[in-house]
Amino acid sequence: MNELAAEEQKTVARARSFAKQVAAPNAAAWEAERQLPRTILKAAAEKGLTGLLVPEHLGGKAHSATALAQILEALASVDLALAFSLVVHNNHMGAIARFGSPALQERYLPELMTVERLGAFLLTEPEGGSDAAAIRTRAENTANGWRISGRKAWVTNGTEADLLSVYAQTDPAAGWRGIAAFLVEADTPGVIREDAYDLVGGHALGACGFRFEDCLVPAENLLVPPGEGFKAAMAGIDLARAGVAAMCTGMLAASLAIAVDYLANRDAFGARLSTRQGLQWQLADVATDLEAMRLLTYAATAALDAERFAAIAAAHAKKFATRAALSGVSTCMQALGANGLKQEYPLARHLAGAKIAQYLDGTTEIQNIVISRDLFG
Repeated sequence: MNELAAEEQKTVARARSFAKQVAAPNAAAWEAERQLPRTILKAAAEKGLTGLLVPEHLGGKAHSATALAQILEALASVDLALAFSLVVHNNHMGAIARFGSPALQERYLPELMTVERLGAFLLTEPEGGSDAAAIRTRAENTANGWRISGRKAWVTNGTEADLLSVYAQTDPAAGWRGIAAFLVEADTPGVIREDAYDLVGGHALGACGFRFEDCLVPAENLLVPPGEGFKAAMAGIDLARAGVAAMCTGMLAASLAIAVDYLANRDAFGARLSTRQGLQWQLADVATDLEAMRLLTYAATAALDAERFAAIAAAHAKKFATRAALSGVSTCMQALGANGLKQEYPLARHLAGAKIAQYLDGTTEIQNIVISRDLFG
């Protein structure tokens, strides 16, 4: 794992403290209430957990991929949904810093930094799923600006988002080369926010869909021009996949610690459960997977930080970590017996989070496509 700079170490320490002291006592409640915890995100901003991908000259921190992964690992040890919500907001800011005009940066970055505005990334569509190039949402260039019509799905932060990064097709005949990105304020006429999804868990994601009905966006809110939009959407995908792997590492590490502590303090059939070899070996397998997923994750972030080709490393990390997390959290739940089902433990929340992670930033099947292309040229 790459050594972190002093400021990065401080941010990681703040993230761990925030996860333990602020997020952990509230995570069960916001899941039960099925809400995206806007106040918690603002508290995270106060702890310096926004602007992580924004250059310093624009008021950000410009942290490394390895630092970001450690931050996400810490947050996801409490709740994957919170970690993913926050990283989507950070990615949104990073895109504006990277692609936006100075006017857009000045207008939006300060309020995004404090979560006075919450960002969301609108790429996926109901008909398209993982096929991000098959965008049907249409953007037409008019004398008064860009007119957007269409639908978006699986929008993280969608239930609360104020500023939307919307990917739309400007020229269907051009295929992926016609895709552009626009910054759209959520209260713009023609923007219709749909109801939150009723999921198996992860409600702090604030996931929902959007409809756009002749939504007129000023010309200056073009974030990425036609021809560059799809490449911009994919530009951070390796970092995003390594981030999901880091979140899975956090969930599994927390689950394993709970299971070990439980077995070390509970007697059954005349002996401490931690002395039972069957249970010991089950958790030993989980520990091995945890070590492997952490090594894969930080191999990917090391490649990113060194500006080496990282797509394959990120795909391996994301694929293995999501699979190992789903299996490992289930094993840790089983070690607690029926008590693993109780809400006083975060294991059920982590189990749902591990399944959700298999869909984030490209499904397991998409990772297999990436890896197979590398294998067979």
